[in-house]
Amino acid sequence: MERKVVASKVPEVTVLFWIIKVFATTLGETGGDAVSMSLQLGYLLSTGIFALVFVLAVTAQIRAPRFHPLLYWITVIATTTVGTTLADFADRSLGIGYPGGAAILLCLVLASLLAWYLTLGTVAVDSVRSPRTEVFYWVTIMFSQTLGTALGDWTADSLGLGYLGGTALFGSMLALLALAYFWTRISRTLLFWAAFILTRPLGAVVGDLLDKPLGQGGLALSRYTASAVLFGLILLLVFALPHRPAMATVPADE
Repeated sequence: MERKVVASKVPEVTVLFWIIKVFATTLGETGGDAVSMSLQLGYLLSTGIFALVFVLAVTAQIRAPRFHPLLYWITVIATTTVGTTLADFADRSLGIGYPGGAAILLCLVLASLLAWYLTLGTVAVDSVRSPRTEVFYWVTIMFSQTLGTALGDWTADSLGLGYLGGTALFGSMLALLALAYFWTRISRTLLFWAAFILTRPLGAVVGDLLDKPLGQGGLALSRYTASAVLFGLILLLVFALPHRPAMATVPADE
């Protein structure tokens, strides 16, 4: 059977991808807190604002005929900001708490991945080429970003590890996944989604470390300044370095 190589609508998973992902998740924490706390709009209204941005960004991403690095990362940032305020609203305003919120969100992530797999037969990122696949991809990412926020806050606050302790914990877990990638035959797709989820709580605790008051273990930096610097770093990496879409080999008649 003849086969061909086709490009997906998402980036190739490289070290650059993970660096930008950590910056984006950290920006989601500082940016979400800037709107909900510094502007005092509250978690519910902030979630509504970011949800609208998320829908607009995902719509633009799906309508785009091919992979665009800037559009892709803006959409990721939209998922992580709405994930920040949504998790804070559920955990704090609704009183669900971090353990309950994390459990619900983990179930939503797993349900999304299962529905995606049962519908299309794979959850590999190089298969993200059609609008239907993109919907599954972005819904799963949005749930995973929200889950990551709840995990980060739970670890730093409820479990008492603090922001530095949380950073060390999630950084170590990501290092173990990297070792598993290079030294084992564990499914690359499984490792990708595990790492994708864990980069969010890492970004959450790093973001809190940057902008929380000194008395709470943070560095008390301006949320606006931190967000602007992180966004600038993302733009620099997007425009200064080459980005390629993930590639997949498929039957020639597909």
